[in-house]
Amino acid sequence: MSMQKNNNMEYEHIPQEQFAFAQLDATLHDKKLETKNRSFFADAMIRFKKNKSSVIAAYILLFLLIFTFAAPIISPYTMDNKDKFYVNTPPYIESIAQKGWGIFDGAVVRESQNEASMNYWKGIAEETGMNPVIKVLGQTGTTSIFRGKEKITYTYTIETNKYYETGMIYRTFSYEEFDAIQEWQNETGIQVIYPYVETKDIQGITDNPNLWYEVDAKGAAKLDKDGNFVPVYSTNKEVEGRPYNSIRIEGDDGSYIYSARKSGAVHCRVLYYNYYQFMNGTEPFYIFGTNSMGQDLFAGIGVGARFSLVFAIVVSAINLSIGAIYGAIQGYYGGKVDLIMDRIADILSGVPFTVVTVLFQLHLAQKVGVVPSFLFAFVMTGWIGMAALTRKQFYRFKSQEFVFAARTLGASDKRLMFKHVFPNAMGTIITSCALVIPGVIRSETSMTYLGIVNLQDLAGTSIGTLMSQGQTAMTTSPHSMLYPALYFALLLISFNLFGNGLRDAFNPSTRGVED
Repeated sequence: MSMQKNNNMEYEHIPQEQFAFAQLDATLHDKKLETKNRSFFADAMIRFKKNKSSVIAAYILLFLLIFTFAAPIISPYTMDNKDKFYVNTPPYIESIAQKGWGIFDGAVVRESQNEASMNYWKGIAEETGMNPVIKVLGQTGTTSIFRGKEKITYTYTIETNKYYETGMIYRTFSYEEFDAIQEWQNETGIQVIYPYVETKDIQGITDNPNLWYEVDAKGAAKLDKDGNFVPVYSTNKEVEGRPYNSIRIEGDDGSYIYSARKSGAVHCRVLYYNYYQFMNGTEPFYIFGTNSMGQDLFAGIGVGARFSLVFAIVVSAINLSIGAIYGAIQGYYGGKVDLIMDRIADILSGVPFTVVTVLFQLHLAQKVGVVPSFLFAFVMTGWIGMAALTRKQFYRFKSQEFVFAARTLGASDKRLMFKHVFPNAMGTIITSCALVIPGVIRSETSMTYLGIVNLQDLAGTSIGTLMSQGQTAMTTSPHSMLYPALYFALLLISFNLFGNGLRDAFNPSTRGVED
């Protein structure tokens, strides 16, 4: 008591000048906030940006989306362009191939190439000016004894340009087509038609138009004493099909014929690389190479992915609508209504998706089409997960005070469900769609990969179809499987990381420890 009394006495006689008014105005005001207010969306974006993996995934996803819609426009080809000579060919861009960088040069590795094979490639290079051999990777010598003499046989491992390998092909043209090619040659200076070779001069071989020199019975070149090819171009005017008045090869004195008569048309030897330019107006230009059908993979991935994305968004939107309404009714009313509706969902969820898809494709597709029946298969059970999520959110919010207040004021059940409870659950539901979309893409790709669903007639192709085609040629042409699979993997990983980031941003309670 004495200590308290002393403290009170200490503050009894405080001089008046030590007092100051806290505020001279009669009305008190709160201090103005120094920080700017943020909306819920802005706050969510700040949390999203803290998730570096999701931000990177968003940029990758944006790039993939731009590629999906730009690739079919950039590519000079459509899915209707199928080239039977350039099948499973590696990526090729002529301007880059000529620089010798080792990329986009259409290179394939050929092993166990003997001297006859090397002469064959040399023959194509000498006639066309396009050397198929890019470089020799290795050389192996095998020693043997022949008639008492030691003989060394060499085999080579080489890298060749698959586009130049084709060399010459046989083609039969009408007179008008033959004249049109000559006119094009004169305008561009690019030779398409080469001197004709009669099969009797090449040991009767009829299936190899690249033989323009003397060969033995096996088709191997017979070289002269200087190691040069011996040309056997025909000069027989009696078999000539049409007068030739265009570019001639070097060394032609005008005696070579460039076509042979064949049933009212002409039979010719044509350099396919240049003939390709005549037909398409451009040199072969395959950024990702071609698939087993001779289609451009660059355009094919864009076309297939575009369908997958649009299809997945449509499926997700339909399932969101059905699931949201179904789950809202379950969660709002609860009790017996929830129990009955939940058992219906359990029964449908037990139906295997693959079985439903197969049955719909076998029976329903004939009546309504492939895509609608495929869509029905997704919608039949795809809404169940969204309904369960909406149900949980309704159980969470329907007992809140603002719902009781609205009910007290006379709001109907419909208004309470879709004007008060549902908007509060939209954040979780919408962000879940970002995780539903990759699931739909994965299922759609799996069905087309397995051949259960064929979308080529409608969509042109699909990622699953491209991967299925690439699998058959993966050992010899790995690019045909690599690029579709790489796009598919990046798309799914990016979607999942992006969806996880959105979920954490709009639902901070699920993030765990905040940074």
